[in-house]
Amino acid sequence: MAEEQVKVEETKEVSKKAEAPAKKAEKWGILHIFSSYNNTHLHVTDITGTETIGKVTGGMVTKSDRLKASPNVAFAAAKQLSDLCKQKGITSLYVKLRAVGGHNGPTTPGPGSQAAIKMLTRYGIRLGRIEDVTPIPHDSCKRKGGKRGRRV
Repeated sequence: MAEEQVKVEETKEVSKKAEAPAKKAEKWGILHIFSSYNNTHLHVTDITGTETIGKVTGGMVTKSDRLKASPNVAFAAAKQLSDLCKQKGITSLYVKLRAVGGHNGPTTPGPGSQAAIKMLTRYGIRLGRIEDVTPIPHDSCKRKGGKRGRRV
């Protein structure tokens, strides 16, 4: 009976060791996405936002001007950026999404932003909070177009 208890305790200890692998600490960064209808910029900084870790734009991936804002180019840019992050040891990112904004620009981000976020998760980067930081005017300069608006 005593031998059976010893064997049971030994198997419990072995199973505990097998179940608990060494957990690696997550290293966080901030991903700044600036997405317009002409281009997509992906910029990763450290958690304070002062040190640049990696930066990829649509123009760095493609040579064609008309494709810089497309989702396919954002896929390739996200692939390059995830490789850079893994080299530096960053496993998780907070996302700050920005459109052109202001008093003349659109406040909706371009087509490359959602594609970049989707591909980063596919490449194993864990995402935290996704925040919209598009500049919104609080009663600013007069919009261009004149008194009666833009006449087409």
